[in-house]
Amino acid sequence: MRFSSSDPLVATMDAIVNKLGSSLPVPSVQEFAKEAITELPPRYIRTDLDHGTSLLQVPVIDLSKLSSSDGDLTESELEKLHSACRDWGFFQLINHGVSFSLLEEVKLGIQEFFKLPMEEKRRFWQQEGDLQGFGQAFVVSEEQKLDWGDMFYVESLPRHLRKPHLFPMLPSPFRDVLDKYSTELQDLAMKILLLIAKALKMDTKEMIELFDEGLQMMRMNYYPPCPRPELAIGLTPHSDAAGVTILLQVNEVEGLQVRKEGKWVPIKPLPNAFVVNVGDILEIVTNGNYRSIEHRATVNSTNERLSVATFYSPKLEGEMGPTPSLITPDKPALFRTIGVADYFKGFYSRELQGKSYLDIMRTIQGEENKGD
Repeated sequence: MRFSSSDPLVATMDAIVNKLGSSLPVPSVQEFAKEAITELPPRYIRTDLDHGTSLLQVPVIDLSKLSSSDGDLTESELEKLHSACRDWGFFQLINHGVSFSLLEEVKLGIQEFFKLPMEEKRRFWQQEGDLQGFGQAFVVSEEQKLDWGDMFYVESLPRHLRKPHLFPMLPSPFRDVLDKYSTELQDLAMKILLLIAKALKMDTKEMIELFDEGLQMMRMNYYPPCPRPELAIGLTPHSDAAGVTILLQVNEVEGLQVRKEGKWVPIKPLPNAFVVNVGDILEIVTNGNYRSIEHRATVNSTNERLSVATFYSPKLEGEMGPTPSLITPDKPALFRTIGVADYFKGFYSRELQGKSYLDIMRTIQGEENKGD
């Protein structure tokens, strides 16, 4: 479906997106790091960090096997996908069909974008009452601890929701590269969601109706070297609000960690692979069959780390809840139905804290089944 800028629905959706959330302004960590400081400013010092890690590794899924003409191979890989989503909530995706040349252009563009001088970056900084742009997310008070990292957060699809001062004003050719990348990742997200529907034996029409032409947002992350990495965190432990997240590591520096069996599992990025994870919305839609998992970004004292996360969610004007085909007498709806826009407004109004927001969505049965 195509919309014109004069369409009343476009104006309504623009207003919704503009009010989804905001974050208090914070200093640029990248600029701090340029000063070669030896001690952390107090707001970045964290005393609540758990440094215990595990030797486990997240599963690797081969997308080409899921579209193979060999039925046995496809069925075997589909079972691997099912296990990865059920037991881990995370996997690395290889042979995904997005060209390596496009990935290289995206990586180069993001590196150059974060190298822009501060005067140019200010044009893209978060505006008062807004979440999109350069800055940090989920900063709701002047007292809370801050992450050791900068982000650039932008609405990417549908195109008519892009803010005029952000995506359209990105430097060329980076803007065109990112536009192509956003389209390719929309297609990839839908492929993943339909495979998930197949793995769960749910009605694929329900998945299409919910996610087709859905909301896509991108978060580009820059984590500079940190003088005291054991006292700081690049991104606070959390689960993602989205349906699915597709992460591209811009440089192959480790930092992403997933909580598994009470310990943190470092993800060793495979070249040109995506890291894909189940978000809170997908946990709701699958009625808890798949669960979003807490993850975090750590920092180190020697290397900068860059990544870009692409979040794919249902369309804002819709409603979401457990899909009817996965509600049974033995497993009633564990989550309530809510408008997608209302869900995001609630999510972005809070400080980031584990999976605490998802708990608000639970029904009485969901609370009883929370620990299962």
